[in-house]
Amino acid sequence: MADYSGQKDAPVKEGDVLEVQIEGVGEKGDGIARVSGFVIFVPNTKAGKRVKIKMTRVLAKVGFGELIGEVEKKPQKSVEPEEAKEEKEPEEVFVESPEDSEDFGEELVEEDEEFN
Repeated sequence: MADYSGQKDAPVKEGDVLEVQIEGVGEKGDGIARVSGFVIFVPNTKAGKRVKIKMTRVLAKVGFGELIGEVEKKPQKSVEPEEAKEEKEPEEVFVESPEDSEDFGEELVEEDEEFN
């Protein structure tokens, strides 16, 4: 873990606007986020939320951010409604019936006999 000895060494500075994941909640109820291991307390947030914050104060080992808003989750792959799906016509498949295969040889024999 990095040792932050002041604001100039912290990965954030006052006024930065960041998108962070709230990992947990501290003793006083503030959300806890981390940026490169640097702890940031964010009031009025809940664990598991992804939020946009503005850094209001940066100390040697911790920072404080103000909640700007929740970040919307990106929509997952959209699913087309059934009406929008293109209906495909079944392909015609030629299946030889057993009758066709039995008669095939006989026809040839009969034609040969007529020419002889």
